[in-house]
Amino acid sequence: MSTFVYMVRHGDSPKEGNERTRDLTEKGQEQSHRLVDILKNEGVDAVISSPYKRSILTVEKLAEQLGKEVLVYEDLREREFSSEGNRISDQELLPLLEKSFKQPDFTLEGAESNTACQKRAVKVLKDLLVTFKDKKIVIGTHGLVMTLMMKYFDSKYDLNFLHSTSKPDIYRMEFQDNELVNVQRLWETK
Repeated sequence: MSTFVYMVRHGDSPKEGNERTRDLTEKGQEQSHRLVDILKNEGVDAVISSPYKRSILTVEKLAEQLGKEVLVYEDLREREFSSEGNRISDQELLPLLEKSFKQPDFTLEGAESNTACQKRAVKVLKDLLVTFKDKKIVIGTHGLVMTLMMKYFDSKYDLNFLHSTSKPDIYRMEFQDNELVNVQRLWETK
């Protein structure tokens, strides 16, 4: 038997504001309904999310459709780039990402590295693979932390992969025990 993890990158969200409390835009809300259509017949056993509002809101409608609650895990949050918790601009972010993928232990003062982010998130994912063995789970997540979790199991999930993802996005990961055996993208951009 296999365990299936559906990594769901959050929908469109405002470009400014606090990382933890940023909402979805109207477009992001519409995308969450489309996500329900894609995943409602997959036989999902649990819906899990990062604690960030935009991730919860992206998977919340699916959880409601399935009669489940969203289980929130703090360590699935996005990588922290600043101690203030505010979003940094794309112009600032891109060189930080490039440096972080070349030097995984690189960090800004008061923030965390790719290595630290990956370690905390993969620990949760490994625990979920045990708790939900041979089940199907959805994880509401973010682009970078999703990429780092996937990279842990297969090095091809790198910065180029991150840049190729969309908001939202869905990747169905198939595990046999702790081994990743298949990944399929389910979200199609329109």
